Amino acid sequence: MSRMISYEKKNTPIHKLSGFTKLVFFLLWCLASALTFDTRILIAMIIIGAIVYIISGTKWKQVSSVFIAIMFFMVINLVCIFFFAPFQGCEIYGSRTDIAHLFAGYTLTKEQLFYEFNVFIKYFTVIPSVFIFLVTTDPSELAASLNGIGVPYMIAYSVEIALRYIPDVQDEYHKIKNAQEARGIEMSSKGNLLSRIKNTSAIIFPLLFTTMERIDVVSNAMELRGFGKKKKRTWYSKRSLQTADYLVLAFIICFFAATMIITFWDGNRFYNPFI
Repeated sequence: MSRMISYEKKNTPIHKLSGFTKLVFFLLWCLASALTFDTRILIAMIIIGAIVYIISGTKWKQVSSVFIAIMFFMVINLVCIFFFAPFQGCEIYGSRTDIAHLFAGYTLTKEQLFYEFNVFIKYFTVIPSVFIFLVTTDPSELAASLNGIGVPYMIAYSVEIALRYIPDVQDEYHKIKNAQEARGIEMSSKGNLLSRIKNTSAIIFPLLFTTMERIDVVSNAMELRGFGKKKKRTWYSKRSLQTADYLVLAFIICFFAATMIITFWDGNRFYNPFI
């Protein structure tokens, strides 16, 4: 059964990096994207993310379904922004340039379009990094790296289990989906969009129940083996930082610092091309 997002061992420069390096990169990268609204920085992040995506050897079929679903919610989010705050961009950039009057009190402006464009591309700076992190990071190696820098091993092991169970949850989703289709419930692209969303949402509750059952089984098994009784533990997959790790860490720290300086240089995190 094919899995969408799961770790796949490959011999790429991204896979060879320590899990700790990739975690720090991922956190600082997402934080930079969340804090800045500088269009120049966001476009640079998209370009860098695309390069890393290609180097990592991530297959499109691994992420395509999730990416399309996220795109759907992104479009809904942008429509809601315009519906509830049609002049938010004008307030942010301190000007108003009308393009066309739509209906009632809704007028399309350049400032609003530019603001929503920035919101849109912010998604594209984060989404590839999430996919790359999940498909290139060995959960066991990541947990060992976290514990090596002082994170309690119980927390590190929780992170490992969460990442390991992503493929299992996906498999369970496909099993429930196939069972529903065998009962005559249309969930493929042949059905209309609304019915597919409704039928897919019906999978959530069976999936939650099976996931809770898995959690109970794993927690009982770990308790029977005495997990958590000792203050320390050894790791089979522990990996020390190499030269490439230090270079990547130096890059992301410098990039994050530069992003914050450029973003808040004038006291405003919004890049304004209308002044």
